[in-house]
Amino acid sequence: MQHVSPITRRKSRQIMVGKVAIGGDAPISVQSMTNTETTDVAATVAQIRALEQAGADIVRVSVPSMDAAEAFGKIRQQVNVPLVSDIHFDHRIALRVLELGVDCLRINPGNIGKEDRVRTLVDAARDRGVPIRIGVNAGSLEKDLQKKYGEPTSEALVESALRHIEILDKLDYQDFKVSLKASDVFMTVAAYRQLAGQIEQPLHLGITEAGGFRSGTVKSAIGLGMLLAEGIGDTVRVSLAADPVQEIKVGFDILKSLHLRSKGINLIACPSCSRQNFDVIATVNALEERLEDILEPLDVAVIGCVVNGPGEAREADIGLTGGQPNLIYRGGKPDYKVDNSNLVDELEKNIRAEIARRKENH
Repeated sequence: MQHVSPITRRKSRQIMVGKVAIGGDAPISVQSMTNTETTDVAATVAQIRALEQAGADIVRVSVPSMDAAEAFGKIRQQVNVPLVSDIHFDHRIALRVLELGVDCLRINPGNIGKEDRVRTLVDAARDRGVPIRIGVNAGSLEKDLQKKYGEPTSEALVESALRHIEILDKLDYQDFKVSLKASDVFMTVAAYRQLAGQIEQPLHLGITEAGGFRSGTVKSAIGLGMLLAEGIGDTVRVSLAADPVQEIKVGFDILKSLHLRSKGINLIACPSCSRQNFDVIATVNALEERLEDILEPLDVAVIGCVVNGPGEAREADIGLTGGQPNLIYRGGKPDYKVDNSNLVDELEKNIRAEIARRKENH
């Protein structure tokens, strides 16, 4: 089943982060950030590979020191996904990671220091075709803005962003994207709305310090969902105090729910009730675990009874309806009966067969 999103996206200038296009008509990308010590090359590479396997389009790595920069060079050689380096204050670190093959710099030009340092860094980025992300955060606003506004506000976030943008404008450098992150949903959404009409560059969306897995997922889904539904946003990062792989999964689920990306299994499942003819929750949990490796889009319906089951199963690529007997649906039609003892095996078999068939036809 093909889903077409009714969302009209904000028009933005396209930039390239390695091989990944951001903005313009490019798909909204999903990224995460490593939480290992960057100087621990093996651990960082392992985490980046896990993120890549989960479908990450881009991975950000913090590079707080020159030792970390040298480690970054070794990491860069061992992974394929585009890498963004997170650097504050020291332009020499940024210059070094540019030499070592970084795909995007996350810096705030106003924090780099003297104008000649900023110019040197921007010229080096321009020479290598590397874009910059201006990352404004409510927790690290400039002191004069803190004093002016008294507390973080959406207006303060936008004013901070425009300061950094002005520096790049003076240097005639336009290949950048901007993020305006706060832990408060309304402040974040208001800031992005204000800036969206003032610049043409792509916007990187995120609710910063969103919280643990459950609360952070909810807060991110609401905040990012509000903006994405309005067509605002070109790349997203879901910030969770959890395994970064979960950030990728949640990011894709948010985009999937808005029909903005279709990657992996779209599982339609009932919350279960006393009408169920099999254990829906256990079946869904087992399926999700078994199908984590699948990145191809496919609609799968798992409904425990005959009230809503047939309707949902008919609309899905593969469906299961509970009943006497349970029925497996393929391509919108009842295919064969199945008992409770092997539901997960049968569903997995059909899902993998359908994906294999689609690959052959392509």
